This record gives sequence, structure tokens and C-alpha cells, in this order.
Amino acid sequence: MRAHDTRRDHGGHRMTLSRRSLLATTAAVAATTTAAATGTAQAAPAGHGGRRLRTGFERLADDGYALLDGQRVGVVTNPTGITRDVRHIVDVMHADDRVNLTAVFGPEHGFRGTAQAGGSEGRYDDPATGLPVYDTYLKSGQPLADVFTASGVDTVVFDIQDAGARFYTYIWTLFDCMEAAGLAGKRFVVLDRPNPVTGRAALGPVLHEEFATFVGRKPISQAHGMTVAELARLFNGEFLRSPVPLETVAMSGWRRSDFYDASGLPWVPPSPNMPTPECALVYSGTCLFEGTNLSEGRGTTRPFELLGAEGVDGSWAAAANELGLPGVRFREAYFAPTFSKFQGKTVGGVQLHVHDRAALDPVRTGIALLVTAKRTWDGFAWRPDNWIDKLTGSTQVRTMIDAGADTDEVVGGWESELAAFRRTRRQYLLYR
Repeated sequence: MRAHDTRRDHGGHRMTLSRRSLLATTAAVAATTTAAATGTAQAAPAGHGGRRLRTGFERLADDGYALLDGQRVGVVTNPTGITRDVRHIVDVMHADDRVNLTAVFGPEHGFRGTAQAGGSEGRYDDPATGLPVYDTYLKSGQPLADVFTASGVDTVVFDIQDAGARFYTYIWTLFDCMEAAGLAGKRFVVLDRPNPVTGRAALGPVLHEEFATFVGRKPISQAHGMTVAELARLFNGEFLRSPVPLETVAMSGWRRSDFYDASGLPWVPPSPNMPTPECALVYSGTCLFEGTNLSEGRGTTRPFELLGAEGVDGSWAAAANELGLPGVRFREAYFAPTFSKFQGKTVGGVQLHVHDRAALDPVRTGIALLVTAKRTWDGFAWRPDNWIDKLTGSTQVRTMIDAGADTDEVVGGWESELAAFRRTRRQYLLYR
């Protein structure tokens, strides 16, 4: 039962305010007071060229949540679902009587982000809002549709910051939730956020469907170069057997060439091992080391930027630098992971230093590092379960490297499939 506060207005009339109204009013008064005290408006800071980026949520709120009017709403989100002043959108909507927010759905790592990779928070009531939180991790199809049905929502809203790579699982949470919402007869709304590594180009191999897993459900490229709203349009148009009633709230002020710092938005790690936007720059290439016996840097302060293993020396960094890869240099590095591979042991390897992010091709860089690691360290091995095939989307990368192919040959092996995906992708893009 919701507590109410009965007061009198300036004319002596009784007013009944719900707790949510009080919170919303208090927040508005505080924001106005802060603006008056500092002499600044509460507008988004200007990005490049004086543009102001507005996220999908900001535009939804600016419109008074009209898109959600009369709906019981559930939100699929995690700690990245924040406003510019770092309030969580669930807390903001819960405090606003214009939204009937009745449920939250948590992905891998959980709604509040308390779980490590491969974990979730389970079913619980959120202490901050009292809202029921349902677990979506590793659920899909009818079982996930049953979760949406049990929640009683009419509309499912998705708002999660992506990292731009096919194997980053939130985009497949998006796909699975879209499919399940269709099965459960729910509307689906996607609130857009920037691709932190730009939306300039699709890069890398395209998944073959026989290798479909939760790190790649459908045939898209390894670095997709799309926002989550664009991906939702692609999924609905190309891959869902029965398209879901879909609406997207696009950003304003975002261009495809923008890196994350152009947004003016704070960075919240979308998962524990994605601590910075710089990590996201290289992730779509260096995550491939999850498929090897080398550390991908988990357990360090620079995951996916530090790579190494016991017995690796400076010859790897030297070989990688000799390739003259655009935008990046490699430093001989030594580190001791605090968890994951080589926990507590000192290993040798490389650290990637990106000096020209616009010139960087992260997928090509990842392939070059695999090729040079195999040639300079005789201990190199693929993970026994051939996880590399799930990450790259086929056996092609592994078998070509094993056969002695160089970087150009491996990259050339996927060019025709990538060109076809780029043609398909083009019709679903929302921004220039």
C-alpha cells in the first residue's frame, strides 16, 4: 500500500501527494535550486560542434512519457541505465506518477550489477523501490515469455549501454526479450544510447548460424557498428520469426563518427570487466583471447588491453609492432591477474596503447595479435572446447591461423560475407 502525505496549498485547499509525487517534486525543486545557485541551466553539455546529445530516455522523459501512457511498464536494464546526472532511470520513473512502472528485468551481472561474468542476481524485490526484479539471464523463448506474462506488464522497455561487439551479451538479451515479448503479446520499446566505439563501420567475420550461442545468436559481424535501437530494427526485420510490436526512441545529436566522450555522458561500466571506454575500443578484437590459453587481462585494471601468459617475453610485442598496424602500439608488459587465468602469477605479454582511435581496426588488431602470439610463443594453444569458434562465428579463423595464414589472409577470408552484412545493415541505420 502506498503512503500518502496530505497537505494544504497556499489557498488552504487540501492536497494529497503520493510518495512518488513527493519524490519527483523534491527532485525538481532541488534541480531548480541548484541551477539558480550556480547560474547554470540543467541542459545537457554541448558535444562536438556545439551539438547536445539526448539519449532515448531523455527524449522519452522530455515528452512526458507519452509513449508509455496507460501502460503497465517493465524495464530491462542494468547499472548503465542512468540519466546525465547519474540517477538510475528506474529510480526516476518510479518517482514519477506519469509512469506506471511495475517491474524490472535484470540481465547478466544483474539489474544493480552485483554479479560477475556468467552470473545474475536472481528474483528479488529491489530495496530502493520495492519493485519486483525478474532474472532474464540464460532465459529465452517461451520460458522468458512466461516471465513477462507473470510480471503483468503491457510494455517492455529496454535501456542498456552496449559495447559494440557481437559477443557482448546484452544485445542478445535484447534479441531474446524481443522474441519473448512477441510470444507474450507485449509491446517492446527500445531507448537508444551511443555505440561507444562509433557506428562508422561493420568489421570482422560474420557468425555462421550453426555456431549460434549466447555470445552470438544471429549472423552479424564481430564489430557491428550499430546502436541498440538499430540492432532492434535489424532483429525485427531480419531474424525474428514473428516481428514484435516495436518502437524505438532514437537519440538526438549523435553522429556515427562520435566516440563515447563526444556524448558528454558519464561512463558506467556495463560489466565488471569493461571499466572504461578505452577498454571498449579494443574489446571487439582482444576478447578473442578468451578462446586461447593466454590471459585476456581479466583480474587486472586493464582487461582486454593487457594480454599475456607465463613464458611470454618481449618478442611478442616486437613482432606486433613490426606489422605497423594503424592507430595502435604494443608495449612489452608484465602483470599478475588477481583472478581468472594465471591468478596470482606473474605473466608476460603486451599492453595495447591506442594513439589514433579513428584509424584503429580492433578486429584486425586482434587477429594480428593471435597470429604473432602463435608464431613467437611455442606454448600457444586454443581453449580445448574451441571457444574461439563461438567468438569468431565459424572455424575459419582458427583453422587458417593453424595453417600458417598471415593477418591479411585471415581478414580476407571473411570479406565477402562482411560485404553482404553491410548491405543488409544499411537499411536499418537511424543516424548519419
